[in-house]
Amino acid sequence: MTTLELNAQLFRELSVIAEDEGMMKKALKAIKRLAAQKRAMDETEYIMSSPAMVDILREGEKEIEEGNFQPIAIDDLWK
Repeated sequence: MTTLELNAQLFRELSVIAEDEGMMKKALKAIKRLAAQKRAMDETEYIMSSPAMVDILREGEKEIEEGNFQPIAIDDLWK
């Protein structure tokens, strides 16, 4: 099935529940959850495609394992 066909099927199914606000809210919540998962996968793929970023992440993991880090309060991150 093509993306265009899937898109059409999705809209057909949504039209069945379009007048039921509760069901539409549930559908929207599910779609938002899927979209967030897709964005997270895309970000991970982007980061992992960079050898330099992979090295930075590995070095950070090593520092954490060795206890060689300084905890920072979350509120201090934007100061």
